[in-house]
Amino acid sequence: MAGVCLLGWRNFICGVMIVLVPASLTAQDNAQAFPGNGRAMLHSNGGTWLNERPAPASAAIFMEALIQTQKDHSARIDADGSTATIGPDTLVQFEGDELVLDHGSVQVSTVRKVRVRVNCVTVIPMTEDRTYYEVTDVDGKVRVVAYKKDVKVHAKGAVTRLSKKDTSTEAIVREGEQSTRSEKCGGAIKPVAAIDGKIAVLDTNAAKVVGGVGIGVIIICAIWCRGDDPISPSTP
Repeated sequence: MAGVCLLGWRNFICGVMIVLVPASLTAQDNAQAFPGNGRAMLHSNGGTWLNERPAPASAAIFMEALIQTQKDHSARIDADGSTATIGPDTLVQFEGDELVLDHGSVQVSTVRKVRVRVNCVTVIPMTEDRTYYEVTDVDGKVRVVAYKKDVKVHAKGAVTRLSKKDTSTEAIVREGEQSTRSEKCGGAIKPVAAIDGKIAVLDTNAAKVVGGVGIGVIIICAIWCRGDDPISPSTP
């Protein structure tokens, strides 16, 4: 009888462990989110929108989450090893190990090399040591301030059809320094398509028809403009 009771008790304990252990592992995974698995926590105190809806004081966020702060309000993204403070009047998209800044400002403190991208400009920490920097995008100008450790500013350039060379540039902003550049990407050069060295548009059937009509109009105009005088008068 004692053996039966012991077996039943052991089965009960095993069942409890099966339920509790996966739950604890899931909670730990959620806590260590940003930027590892595309999840983090958003903290705000009013004046913040999450995915175009008013954000609660604390909320879990996932990939492609949109965070927008109103004037005189800020918010914070928190997780293991990284914190991003979103300034007032800012729109940013959460992309796990990258924050896409549409406008406004964001301050990043990270040991996981969390990046900030503004259009074609990407700001990247140089080391996994604690790096603290700020990126501001106002009126088409991107300002990068490196408060602690250096950051790299990568500007993606255009690849032309003729040279097919990547014109991307990189610059280092040292600790205690700042840099400003335009957020605009260089547009690719699009030359008119050519065939055998001749402009293709002049070699089309449409161009030939237009040219023929134009010549006909010139001849008719010349006849009408001369009135009743013959084209080749008999007397000089």
